[in-house]
Amino acid sequence: MRMKVASDPERMQFLRHMTTVREGLARSRRAVGGALALVAAAAVVFAAPTPAVAAEDWYAECSRADVSCQTGVEVKFVPSDKCAKASADLHHTEVCILYYGDKVYVKDGQADTHSAVGVVTSSTGDIRHRYCRNPHGYDTWAECNFDWTEDSSKTVYGGYRVSTSVIYKEYLFSFSGN
Repeated sequence: MRMKVASDPERMQFLRHMTTVREGLARSRRAVGGALALVAAAAVVFAAPTPAVAAEDWYAECSRADVSCQTGVEVKFVPSDKCAKASADLHHTEVCILYYGDKVYVKDGQADTHSAVGVVTSSTGDIRHRYCRNPHGYDTWAECNFDWTEDSSKTVYGGYRVSTSVIYKEYLFSFSGN
């Protein structure tokens, strides 16, 4: 029996074919890996809001130039200088202010489908109305980080959001020089 050697044209063609198949599989794995990486990158890009996408539109007044609206970040600890709680009619919304951090904390005081809202109005400055929404549910706190002028007087309200055009709120307290 005679064995075929490497110089045999059929064997050389077979080896070339196997090399092509191996290279094709490697390219396929790289293509699948690349596609998966592209999908993962797209998920990260679309999951992280851009400034245009992050615009707050949960209240109609948020589009005004003198209004700043934020959806608060849920927090467990509330460092504050002053707090007050709205009445039962205003869902026991509690609002706390950290004067020199320009932070507003809002606690949702009623289990319902409405977001608790804290509002700080300023007597001067480009931004006169700041809305902090807590959409995290009953008995949770949310923190909003605003930047306000220290030399203006401010009024704090607490309440809840009914729709994009209605927020019920009541006066809680005032402060100035902070």
